[in-house]
Amino acid sequence: MSAPHLDPSLARPALTLLSEEELAFRDAVAEFARGEVAPRVQAMEQAGQLDPALIRGYFEMGLMGLQVPEVHGGAAGSVMMVTLAVEEISKVDAAAAIMVDVQNTLVAHPLLSAGTPEQLARWMPRLCTDTVGAYALSEAGSGSDAFALATRATQVEGGWSLTGRKLWITNGAEAGLYVVFATVDPSKGYKGITAFVVERTAKGFAVGKKESKLGIRASSTTELILDEVFVPDADVLGPVGQGYKIAIETLNEGRIGIGAQMIGNAQGALDAAVAHLKERRQFGKPLAEFQGIQFQVAQAATELEAARLMVYNAARLRDAGQDIAQAGAMAKLYSSQVCERVTSLAVELFGGYGYTTDYPVEKFYRDAKIGTIYEGTSNMQLQTIAKGILK
Repeated sequence: MSAPHLDPSLARPALTLLSEEELAFRDAVAEFARGEVAPRVQAMEQAGQLDPALIRGYFEMGLMGLQVPEVHGGAAGSVMMVTLAVEEISKVDAAAAIMVDVQNTLVAHPLLSAGTPEQLARWMPRLCTDTVGAYALSEAGSGSDAFALATRATQVEGGWSLTGRKLWITNGAEAGLYVVFATVDPSKGYKGITAFVVERTAKGFAVGKKESKLGIRASSTTELILDEVFVPDADVLGPVGQGYKIAIETLNEGRIGIGAQMIGNAQGALDAAVAHLKERRQFGKPLAEFQGIQFQVAQAATELEAARLMVYNAARLRDAGQDIAQAGAMAKLYSSQVCERVTSLAVELFGGYGYTTDYPVEKFYRDAKIGTIYEGTSNMQLQTIAKGILK
């Protein structure tokens, strides 16, 4: 990869941190988002689901296996590439972006880090070409206390029998492959947790209720029901009892993806607001010429740029093999906070128009809230950051 692009004419400092290849990739995804995602946003929002044709487009463009080695059909890319893809799609629709994020950070990543050669050869080509994946950790009684799992894995001849219910599973409706966490021995606490790969076609497995949500409505969020689902020994991911390590490492990387979603969503809202300010006239001149409004926009753009730099830094650290627990938590915490502020401001800058569904900013505003909740609430990020500082 070439040296970072240092063109001083670039509008935002974060872009100087990207190589020529990364800038070209970012631009290609941006073009795809404008051409393929944008025309579908309203229909997908109303239907509460992603257009299957768009999902096929993700596979055709190689966005569903960005870090997967070429031998398995992937792009052999980086976390930074995932970050850029999620950010660019989120500028148009955060709901459409989260599928790409989960596929790469929560499904492909744990398989790449803990899977056997046989598992990789079996599942990776599918995840890169036609199969959506999902990550199943949360339960009704296991949210921030992620390892208080009730889903039980009982050893049987030739494998394991899984019984339980999972909740809040992103991509649940579309997925054909699920990384499921269950405990083999509740008395061992987190040391009993084990990761399994479960196929949608497995007997006893079912997708349950689909949630109706405030934001990212086109992204499916479902319940999973496991009723004595047989999982062969060959489909255990990593060592038995080591699932908690896989889960933690996966969520650390996943938080970079959520940070990318938040900065993209915020940028989309700010771009829409700036365009409106240049067109909307009051008291004989465009709103953009009022200094009070200029200062608000400047403050929002500054905070957004700071959040982008934090997200990019966490991605770079991850690609360099560094510990990103604290950097990822900081990036997710701050980017989600900034996204809430920027999208709220965008609604206000649109005035009454901003409160209607005829204009895009109300959706950016609704889509922002999830960033402070999933893949670790803001309070959990603060706890992680504090532990790192005070250790």
